[in-house]
Amino acid sequence: MDKSEPIRLATRGSQLARRQAAEVQAALEDRRYTVELVEVETEGDRITDERIQDLGKTGAFVRALDERVLEGEVDAAVHSMKDVPTDVPDDLVTAAVPRRASAGDVLATVEGESLDDLPEGATVGTSSLRRKAQVLNARPDLTVEPIRGNVDTRLEKLLAPALQAEHERRLDYEKEQQSAEARDQKRDGDDIHQDDEREYDRDVEEWFSSLSELERAAMEREVETEYDAVVLARAGLERSGLAYDVALTDLPTDEHVPAPGQGALAVTALDGEVADAVHTALDHPRSRVETTTERVVLEELGGGCIAPIGVHAFIQGGVVRTHVQVFNEDGSESVVETRELDIDDYAPEAREFANDLRERGAADLIAEARRE
Repeated sequence: MDKSEPIRLATRGSQLARRQAAEVQAALEDRRYTVELVEVETEGDRITDERIQDLGKTGAFVRALDERVLEGEVDAAVHSMKDVPTDVPDDLVTAAVPRRASAGDVLATVEGESLDDLPEGATVGTSSLRRKAQVLNARPDLTVEPIRGNVDTRLEKLLAPALQAEHERRLDYEKEQQSAEARDQKRDGDDIHQDDEREYDRDVEEWFSSLSELERAAMEREVETEYDAVVLARAGLERSGLAYDVALTDLPTDEHVPAPGQGALAVTALDGEVADAVHTALDHPRSRVETTTERVVLEELGGGCIAPIGVHAFIQGGVVRTHVQVFNEDGSESVVETRELDIDDYAPEAREFANDLRERGAADLIAEARRE
């Protein structure tokens, strides 16, 4: 295609989505393409008070963008691969799967605790059925509560209670100090007594000024649920520039198996010149094989986003090592297996793997999730 013609690239308007689209834009511009980003509001963006699996259909964050591609309003769209439905319209192709970022989840806490360190009854925030089941499978004594919002919003909800409590303590301390100084001044005239050691080395204003932008936003947030921890994708935190703003503990991908496609991006386009150009410029073969394996398993299982399913594939030599977990909602029942698939025949072997899991009870767990 003519590189002087701009590629109109659709993206959601969230900070994370725009950062992901900017990665794709930069990679294309490095190859001398002109790229125009076009923001599109999706159903998932509009419905902010429902759990993801309750939005009514798979792909609440995806279909609006792809409709613009099919209608010719834009040339391509950037998605988080894990949000892309397995039933893609016939005229649409996944033109590129760029190099995948980290696929795993992390536990975000105020003090850096691991999942095992959390006290009995602690509240963990996630709106993912998969993450809820995995947390409860590992720690059935914990409480899991839904949490919505962009990555920064979820971290603000985590940080808000501790920061607001610290703010109140500092305000109370300053008031006590001022009252003590007033009493000393009345007793001793101009000889104002000062404690030899202050509890805080900065006043409230100085302390507030030292906070990060995320922490300041958390200070303004109304607290509805006090979360002790939140489970998030590491890739989303890193792409949002927030991975160093809160204490994180990685959750092992063989125990907390990620969502199919997690950490990867997908660039969709109509089959043609634009798709060919995007594929040549951006596609990462290893990431495509791994995510395709995960999506084939998901498609054969038939769970979509309504069941607690984790699938993680990675290439080791001549095999695609694939972990799969299927849970019921509270994590008390599961079908779990790891299988090595031949890299030259991975797609049909992934289908066979999924069908074996269905026969072992995965189909029953998925049907139970649909009923609930």
